[in-house]
Amino acid sequence: MTMPVQEAMHRAIADRDKSYDGRFFYGVVTTGVFCKPSCASRHARGENIRFFHDVPSAMRAGFRPCQRCHPTESGQGVQWLSDIARYIESHADERLTLSHLANRAGLSPSRFQRLFKAAFGISPKVYQDAVRLRYFKRSLKQGEDVTSAIYSAGFGSASRVYGEETRHLGMAPKTYRSGGAGETIFYACRDTAVGPMLMAATDRGVCFVEFGENEHTLLDQLHEEFPQAKIVSSPTEDAPELDAWVGALEAYISTGAPRPDLPLDLRGTAFQMKVWRFLVSVREGEVMTYAELAAKLGRPKAARSVGSACAANRVSVLVPCHRVLRGDGQLGGYRWGIDRKRALLDLERSRRSDK
Repeated sequence: MTMPVQEAMHRAIADRDKSYDGRFFYGVVTTGVFCKPSCASRHARGENIRFFHDVPSAMRAGFRPCQRCHPTESGQGVQWLSDIARYIESHADERLTLSHLANRAGLSPSRFQRLFKAAFGISPKVYQDAVRLRYFKRSLKQGEDVTSAIYSAGFGSASRVYGEETRHLGMAPKTYRSGGAGETIFYACRDTAVGPMLMAATDRGVCFVEFGENEHTLLDQLHEEFPQAKIVSSPTEDAPELDAWVGALEAYISTGAPRPDLPLDLRGTAFQMKVWRFLVSVREGEVMTYAELAAKLGRPKAARSVGSACAANRVSVLVPCHRVLRGDGQLGGYRWGIDRKRALLDLERSRRSDK
């Protein structure tokens, strides 16, 4: 079942319309909670709402079930599982073994694992990781330095955030190697202050953001990256999230609106993933050299490899490789052109100086 159009979903939330329960769920960025449309909680601002097809999607994004409307009970979930999810939420910075969680539920580890995955679509460990990542990003936004944010979120080391392949929920390696075979990828274009932009996404998140001369050349690039995927222009009724995401990113680039925090469907080598994940934590208006980034990743001699990872990035701006400079402070390369790199940095610096 496809989700309703975005306008209808916002209206259903405003009206607390029970007829929409089960057709979609919504998360609130500021609280980290996801709800049914009929939830009686105070209404959130539209820009803080994220829509999801089902409970697993919301859980994978790091949102916890609302204690007021109990969204997990609208499907496969039951109250005790929601209680376990809330326990994981409040102890996310601790080492929670499967045995420990199963004991709290009064079940064997294997049975507990099966029931949790049946209800939420993900394992308890993946849910804990998603919660930790949300805490990590929140700490960064509140001004905490990267190292402190890593440890306060409970990861224990930088490699736990940036290095482990199990820490991302992107396109499977086999699918990516086969050119996206079996995937449906929606795309949408917008004109921005730095030229035409195309954003594309799978059902897991944004997999492609590039700039070019026009929509035709950008679409060719998308087909080249995922030659076996089904590429579909985004009708709002089939991909309401993408329509909102590309609009939010265009507003960020062109009008100075807040930078959108969007789910990403990234795929690359283990080292590329480390680089890209670290770049997401670099604050707007800040820059670093390729050598500095390599050192922060614990690979001080890998500056050239860092540069190659930046060049391989297919998700511009959301993975901000434009914030990495040459060792002499010059702009260095940028796959979408030096003029665009300079323009993006100037935009970010001007916004930061205005704050």
